[in-house]
Amino acid sequence: MKNARMFPFERNRYFYGKLLTVRDFESEQKYLNDKRRLLNRLLFGSGVVAGMQVVAVDDKTITVEMGLAIDYIGREIVVPSPVTLKLSMIDGFTNNEYKKNVYLYVAYDEKGREPVHSVGNSSVRGEEVGEYNRLLESYRLFVKEEAPDPRTFENVQLLEDVVILHQDANVRVSQRMPKYVNPGDVVDVTLVVEKTLQTPRVSVSFGYEADGFDPVGYDGNRVSFVEPGEGQETEYRHTYSVKVQDRPGTLGKLRLPAEAIELFIGDNRIPIDHAAVHSSEIVSKPAMERVLKDWYERSLDQAAEGSADREVCLAKIGLLQVGPTYIIEQVERVPFGEYIPNASLMQRMALTGRGASLNRFYAEAQTYDVDYGAKPELGVTYHPERNAFEFKLGIPKPQAIQDEIATGVVEVPLDATAKTPRRFFSRGLRNFVTDEIFHGLGAGQVTLVVGLEEHTDGRAFVYYDSSDVFKGTDYEADVPNVRFGTIVYPASGSFRIGMKLIEATEAQKLSVRWWAFKKLQPGTADAAAGAVIGHAMAEAAAAKEEDS
Repeated sequence: MKNARMFPFERNRYFYGKLLTVRDFESEQKYLNDKRRLLNRLLFGSGVVAGMQVVAVDDKTITVEMGLAIDYIGREIVVPSPVTLKLSMIDGFTNNEYKKNVYLYVAYDEKGREPVHSVGNSSVRGEEVGEYNRLLESYRLFVKEEAPDPRTFENVQLLEDVVILHQDANVRVSQRMPKYVNPGDVVDVTLVVEKTLQTPRVSVSFGYEADGFDPVGYDGNRVSFVEPGEGQETEYRHTYSVKVQDRPGTLGKLRLPAEAIELFIGDNRIPIDHAAVHSSEIVSKPAMERVLKDWYERSLDQAAEGSADREVCLAKIGLLQVGPTYIIEQVERVPFGEYIPNASLMQRMALTGRGASLNRFYAEAQTYDVDYGAKPELGVTYHPERNAFEFKLGIPKPQAIQDEIATGVVEVPLDATAKTPRRFFSRGLRNFVTDEIFHGLGAGQVTLVVGLEEHTDGRAFVYYDSSDVFKGTDYEADVPNVRFGTIVYPASGSFRIGMKLIEATEAQKLSVRWWAFKKLQPGTADAAAGAVIGHAMAEAAAAKEEDS
């Protein structure tokens, strides 16, 4: 089966006296091999079945453990025993640039074994001819220094729409989203940043335009990713979510205009010369049914050929440049998820998963502050890897009061003969004025609020403005109806309260509650706090000196 093109299967028909030649025996082998490989390809797929772990032995050497894989045309690849190789000795590795990622692949290979003398060929050709008596089904390891395009993988073509934002020798920035979506679903869009270890810090931000989708989260249609400062990875994934509008039968678009994409590698801004556009079909039936429809409607040629020219990638190896050479910094096994799961294991997981915690949803929540007067914000992100919804609630800050406040109570005797430093005069005139009261807020303008305070059944009530509005209700006051006035002395930080009785009263005294409000200038509170702290420190130092 030298290529994936399928021809009608044809097998030998045996009968007595049939003359068997090389062609017949080769046809026998080809018939069995092609059928088995076709079934491998269509039923199981391609990738690593077991083993083939890649391990860094030292700074320049790797080991590939024994294992089994199936390639993209159904051939079995067997590594029968561990093999240890210098990375520089593997086919495809070049020494011209050490700051890079390299990709280790395994491919099917055949090798001749047991050379023998060919009697038949020597009689025809007239000279001694050697042939191999056996063909060893083996493997070949080699290196590629460019990452494969994610859009060339068969499973990605079926499930996802992938766009490339930027790609060069050291960095590739791509984005993925589902190919089919359902109305009302919240779907994840994944930004993928792939880089070499020594590439400077990468950051990406953009605003997207949506047709058929609504942004989800407190950032709206803005997306931002900054590589962690301590980041030592070669791949990062940043996920944000959009909600699908109720528009079945249409094509949803997510567009990233080139001018809206800000990509920085280190301190250098990388210009983007093309827009990236996602297309997702909004379908009324479950999205997975639509994917299966594509799968089942493939032609036999498409199904059998698939990615026939692709090999299985065993590892992504990150290299660090050290002077004139390199070291292996990290090894990521099977970086593109090319595994073949065991069918019975998958069935068991499906059965046990029905009642397991994998089908339960969890909620995580956190809050953050937004400016006073702003609307509360709510952002929701779904993390499918742990079945968790993350809620972020933005709560407006309380109003910052830049005022200083003082309060007090003045006991006002209505008897003119009473001895008090703040008594009211001339009861017969029904007008009363207090002595000068110092509010304690210092010099400057203040605002005063004055009311009558009453104590009933252990509770305090303060009546501001006219108390006669409560007459005839359950809240009728026992204090007389009074009109207040105030005089403020900004220079001395004091004031007086004037009071006029509107009606007769038998009360011997009244309790007058006052509030003084002073607007602070910016920085005044900090300066005052600093002065208090400085004074306290000075007192503490003086006390310490006195003790010594």
